[in-house]
Amino acid sequence: MPQTKQPEAIFKPYLQHQPMLLPPDLNELIPPHHLVRVVDQAVSRMNLDPVLERYPGGGTSSYHPRMLLKVLIYAYSQRLYSSRQIAKALRENIHFMWLSGGNRPDFRTLNRFRSSRLKGLIQEVFTAVVELLLEAGLVDLKDYFLDGSKIEAAANKYTFVWGRATRTFKSRLQGQVSQLFHQIEAANEAEDQRYGDQDLEELGQGPIDSAMLEAKLQELKVRLCQKPGDQDLKKAAQKIQDDYLPRLKKYEDQEDKLGDRNSYSKTDPDATFMRMKEDYMRNGQLKPGYNLQMGTQKQFILAFSLHQKTTDSEFLIPHLKQLQGRLGRLPDNVIADAGYGSEENYHYLERQGINAYVKYNQFHAEKRRRFTQDPFKKENLPYDEATDSFTCPAGRHLEFIGESDDSTRTGYITHKRLYRCGSCRGCPHRKICHKGRRGRTLEVNPHLQEYRNRARELLDSPAGLDYRSRRPADVEAVFGQIKANRSFRRFKLRGLDKVTVEFGLVALAHNLMKWQVIKDSQEKLTTKQIIITGRAFRPYRIDLN
Repeated sequence: MPQTKQPEAIFKPYLQHQPMLLPPDLNELIPPHHLVRVVDQAVSRMNLDPVLERYPGGGTSSYHPRMLLKVLIYAYSQRLYSSRQIAKALRENIHFMWLSGGNRPDFRTLNRFRSSRLKGLIQEVFTAVVELLLEAGLVDLKDYFLDGSKIEAAANKYTFVWGRATRTFKSRLQGQVSQLFHQIEAANEAEDQRYGDQDLEELGQGPIDSAMLEAKLQELKVRLCQKPGDQDLKKAAQKIQDDYLPRLKKYEDQEDKLGDRNSYSKTDPDATFMRMKEDYMRNGQLKPGYNLQMGTQKQFILAFSLHQKTTDSEFLIPHLKQLQGRLGRLPDNVIADAGYGSEENYHYLERQGINAYVKYNQFHAEKRRRFTQDPFKKENLPYDEATDSFTCPAGRHLEFIGESDDSTRTGYITHKRLYRCGSCRGCPHRKICHKGRRGRTLEVNPHLQEYRNRARELLDSPAGLDYRSRRPADVEAVFGQIKANRSFRRFKLRGLDKVTVEFGLVALAHNLMKWQVIKDSQEKLTTKQIIITGRAFRPYRIDLN
């Protein structure tokens, strides 16, 4: 049989160096519902007058801030956080070319706009986008899901300064300075009355700072001019000038940078050492970072704030005050985890008329059998209102002995009532009941207990169960999108103001990406399909035909 000839392969025309008669229009190369168009439309509707006011008149022309803001927001949505990478994309990526209108600012211009022009104004720019979301009906600020997370700073993790060590070294140095002056005055008391016991006593009792030490150094130099042959004075002055004074100034500078914190990084003094979840060595290593507080609704970021301490409970009130200052109102319901369940926060939410769906630290524990059946727990001890006393499992009474007031770091005063058992001698349950040397003492906070009872009622209600199930899928999913999907786990800039700008760009990019997904789903409704988002964030399509 004759063999059939295989057909030859056919290729499309490949003319690499074929010139075009007309230049291509980049607008035709971008799909109609692409994210870059959403960014362009949203930023074009923003009021950027505060940013424009930072440009002085005269001089050479500048790149338009609206164009730079569009480029930065879109770059952050594409996981481009380096100004050099963004500048490269402006030369190679058609989406960036279309968005910038052919402008090619270099990486210095982009970084200067990001770190200087937007500093202090990023919250206003972000609020403008949130107002657009409110206007479009995508959010209504009725429910507010609040949570916090730590983000690592752009600082060396080994350049730490600890507050306790600074205070210890400074105190030790002050003791050495005081001892040195005691020795000088003891040796020269008979010869020079100007450096007598009065100055010595003031130096020993008052605080020794760099200003006082500099004044004493000048006195020693004057005294040394009168007696140039005194080797003891010469050595003391040299010791103060070369060692004591520089060290004391260093410790004072460290205390100024620390403020009320317990640590900071030398490469980023605004960053505080915190315990991160990304602990790959599993040794509890502290890393420099910032505490991010973020509130969401329907996975849109409504507000964010960055702080320099690790405790979340201290920042609920400042965060909500910032939200009220930006949007002019507070949410109806606040949903948060147990890290925010303090008496001060409950009191503030109640005073503002906000429903506090906020857990406290024992919310889940007190539902377990191990907790409810433990007769030694403070919450399970019988209380007699007539005698104002508790009864322990051994039948002994804990009588009221007085009250005490404690102040939190924010200045909030808590009132506690103290109850104590007269004697625990011979009690067979003493080792199980408590470990104190005296009788068992209870600290009862009636106001906090009342707030917890109200929070428990709200959290166990049908609405509370719904909020508790939605909270991880709302706010924690946003953290997952930012940290895992878009790989934003570490800041590029340094300083609290600059990292606020950086995360503001991240939040803007996230909201516009979410908006683009909703717009795309609304367009698909015209084809009689409904997009339903499940818990795993996978799209499930139901055809109505």
